[in-house]
Amino acid sequence: MDCPVLWIHAEALGPANPALLAHPGRPAVFVFEPGLLEGAGGPISLKRIVFLYECLLELPVTIRQGDGAEEVLAFAARHQADGVVTSAWVDPQLGTIAATVAAALPLQVLEPEPFVDLPQEVDLRRFSRYWRSAGPRLRPDPAGPDEPS
Repeated sequence: MDCPVLWIHAEALGPANPALLAHPGRPAVFVFEPGLLEGAGGPISLKRIVFLYECLLELPVTIRQGDGAEEVLAFAARHQADGVVTSAWVDPQLGTIAATVAAALPLQVLEPEPFVDLPQEVDLRRFSRYWRSAGPRLRPDPAGPDEPS
């Protein structure tokens, strides 16, 4: 790909997004899709939407609302892109959007650097469960053992 656009999604918001790092200066888009806002486990809160928006304000992205795949492909056409670069995802709804994009244009998926290395899979449906496992690895207790359990 010589002139891709970047598809930034909610699972990699930040300056360490691998697509932003791999292609600095390329046009990037984030899409608020109604289906994703409704969430698989129920609608996401207004606080979460505000958090996403505040994160996006710190990134060089164009923000759109609508069907994720349609908006990404329209953005790519507007910039005469020859492909789309994004970061890996966990949410299967993002996978559906990616499959639609990949059917129309080459799609490169980059793996983000892990926030923390965990010894085993963690239930990502609840932040508190994730944090109980990740927190001690990021901020070890000075009075506790050297290695988090």
